[in-house]
Amino acid sequence: MTMKEDGEAELHEIDRFDRGVGWIAYPGETMERASHALAVPNEDGDDDVWVIDPVDAPGVDDLLAEFGSVAGVVVGLDRHERDAATVAARHDVPVHVPEWMTGVVDDVDVPVRRFGRRLADSGFESIRIRDSAVPPWQEVGLFDGETLVVPESLGSASYFRGDRERLGVHPMLRLTPPRTVLSGLDPDRVLVGHGVGVHENAAAAVEDALEGSRRKAPGLYARTLRDALGI
Repeated sequence: MTMKEDGEAELHEIDRFDRGVGWIAYPGETMERASHALAVPNEDGDDDVWVIDPVDAPGVDDLLAEFGSVAGVVVGLDRHERDAATVAARHDVPVHVPEWMTGVVDDVDVPVRRFGRRLADSGFESIRIRDSAVPPWQEVGLFDGETLVVPESLGSASYFRGDRERLGVHPMLRLTPPRTVLSGLDPDRVLVGHGVGVHENAAAAVEDALEGSRRKAPGLYARTLRDALGI
């Protein structure tokens, strides 16, 4: 099993609920890169679909169509351009990037719209989870009072999770977890950029991950850190 696969994708659905769905395009990879679509009612009574950090795969458009019309594609991490431009171009919508996130625009060849405290008229508030130069890391979370989207700082892939954790803090942030911005939000569900989300007792899973980040570091921590640093 490789950390990150390419080639022919195979759509594997995850995280389905009444207002959204997720998928993993390469189910066999260790990174378990997860993408999501969130449906939000618009003024016309129809549903707008917001696509988060997509990795493209055969069948994605059919999956999105179940929830409405695509209104925009969101890049939630400065390293998560993934297939955002490809999906946005296919649906003739812009890619949405936080106003403070740098670098992403240069790598996206479709129209880009910036957003601040709210993601357009989606009803989702943005959370500046991390904006640092060392390590280079710019990440935005989304929260509408029920669904919390965390692109990178939390995950459920095996290399994120420590002993008995449903969610774990990213290995590179185990010593400095984002407690200030993610603690106390009380979400009904948490969707993550790596792995399957948490749909039951989600708030407790977030708090457990944040509080146990130092003492529950997963066994793959050292190897993952070496891979991330290229050493």
